[in-house]
Amino acid sequence: MKRLINDPYDVVEEMLEGYVLAHKDHVELLTEGEAQGRVVLSKASKNKDKVGVIIGGGSGHEPLFLGYVGAGFADAAVIGNINTSPSPDPCYAAVKAIDKGKGCIYLYGNYAGDVMNFDMGAEKADEEDGIRVETVLVTDDVISSENIEDRRGIAGMFFVHKATSAKADMGADLDEVVAAAKKINDATRTMGVAMSSATLPSKGGPIFEMEDGDMEIGMGIHGEPGVRRGKIEPADRVVDQIMEPILADLPYVKGDEVYVLVNSLGATPILDLHICFRRVAQILEEKGITVYKSLVGSFASSMDMAGMSVTLVKLDAELKELLDYPCDTPYFTQI
Repeated sequence: MKRLINDPYDVVEEMLEGYVLAHKDHVELLTEGEAQGRVVLSKASKNKDKVGVIIGGGSGHEPLFLGYVGAGFADAAVIGNINTSPSPDPCYAAVKAIDKGKGCIYLYGNYAGDVMNFDMGAEKADEEDGIRVETVLVTDDVISSENIEDRRGIAGMFFVHKATSAKADMGADLDEVVAAAKKINDATRTMGVAMSSATLPSKGGPIFEMEDGDMEIGMGIHGEPGVRRGKIEPADRVVDQIMEPILADLPYVKGDEVYVLVNSLGATPILDLHICFRRVAQILEEKGITVYKSLVGSFASSMDMAGMSVTLVKLDAELKELLDYPCDTPYFTQI
């Protein structure tokens, strides 16, 4: 395992300590009460009278989730162990820390452990404090299920978090914020490819086995099975296989505008990502679909996994406004 860590069972605590030290102008760590040092708070939202936006999930996907806590983006991120959902207590503590009397929304990927533990946090906030907490699950992974409500949340979480946070920052009430979250989630589609396993610190080796030179189309960010495993193919061919189900799923039509993300799962370099984006842009041009804006980089990783994903967001005027809304976080800023 080629990783720079100390005790493998302390990686999350040491990462969080380093993160808040490095980005102390933006965030702080909630260490009191039931948070167990697992809630990252935005300093910018302390004095804002608004609906609270809480994101979160397991560690190992940085900069998702903690990287997007800050002004105009999420108010808090609840952090679990590597590839493990946060426990209910920090989920509840995040609500207590950021609620301004207007309620909160939980946003996270559709994974069973997250659903169970965040739901328990919401129930506790309601029963003990009378705080209303709503949840919108991100379900952008087109290949993970034929039923949209059963799909996983992957790199498209970035866009759902961004647009929902903007709506809250604009002063919308909780019902309006929930509606915006559902709208952006419904407009977002992602699919990816993996070419290696991530290495798990506590194991000292890969999470799953993959032969050198192989790839798996549609694999999830935790190693969930995809649709086909075989030898690594040229970038254009891989992108073709990813784009076909994405474009068919919504579906997209000539004249649509889209926001595009080509995301590294951790080990795939920027050079490769731009080669992939080139093919994405070619396919969209052939279909008469306009690229409104694009992002290329590591926005939702799986530690050191080699691989990438493509996300498309089908836009209208409202979604453009929300995604263009100013924000300032350690890993994404726009003015």
